[in-house]
Amino acid sequence: MILQDKTILVFGATGQQGGSVANALRANGWPVRALVRDTKSEKAVALAEQGIELVQGDFSDTASLQAAIEGVYGVFSVQPSSGQGAYGVTDEQEGQYGKTIADLAVVNGVQHLVYSSTVATGPTKTGMGHFDIKSEIEEYIRGLDITHTIVRPSTFMEILALPGMGLDKGQISFFMHPDQSAQFIAVEDIGKIVAAIFAAPEKYANHTLDISSDAVSGAEIAEKFTRAAGRPINYQRFPDALLETNPFLKALTKVVDEGRLTGNADIPTLRQQIPGLLTMDQWLEGTGKTALLAAIEAGGDEVALR
Repeated sequence: MILQDKTILVFGATGQQGGSVANALRANGWPVRALVRDTKSEKAVALAEQGIELVQGDFSDTASLQAAIEGVYGVFSVQPSSGQGAYGVTDEQEGQYGKTIADLAVVNGVQHLVYSSTVATGPTKTGMGHFDIKSEIEEYIRGLDITHTIVRPSTFMEILALPGMGLDKGQISFFMHPDQSAQFIAVEDIGKIVAAIFAAPEKYANHTLDISSDAVSGAEIAEKFTRAAGRPINYQRFPDALLETNPFLKALTKVVDEGRLTGNADIPTLRQQIPGLLTMDQWLEGTGKTALLAAIEAGGDEVALR
């Protein structure tokens, strides 16, 4: 595939997912454009230094979205998650942003739209707007006349190494029982997968793909983090007493217990199709170890998931 005239517009390029996708696309020779709020910010300047074209704009400014999307071959669409992050968007705003980008992709003749959703989506509602609005965006995209691929990442490995997870006290708490397995993905692997999707549009056209890098239990997380940290790290499920005082964590735990957040990706097939996906051990040999040691050093109040 000749890439010279096939620019990919990446949303969220100064964040985790978008940054991973932008980096992977550039590494594979794609011209990349990024919508950024501030072209002079440190992260935006770093993108420009990689040869990424910057367009100033905002999800709430449709004119800037149109300016960014005009003339591109493909779009990677990810929005700020409702109720989380610096944007603090509502469910309705996230839905509006996702649908507006999809509509503009159709109007502007985009050849391939890749939308990043979440593993918890599906036809049955979870009761959490954070997940259910993504299901709504998925269905909206499927109803449009555009070649698309929907990716559903599992839980980010990076979440486990956030300050405030108790690592400075020699323990980590999360949603699974110690003997319960769940799938995780290294954020950098999202970029590898999305780059592979854009490189083979006929293979992934109009598919919905659960994506993950590894599956581990709570007890295995403790073993791997202990080895990487060089000090004991114990694992426990979030205590019931905490869940009773934290409605957000309690609702997430319910979704985990229902199997909606533990992951359904076919990891062996993904590894065969997309070489280089990281196991948790491999992640902990690189950027994961850096994050883990930083979290141990930083400490912080538990729990840092929201």
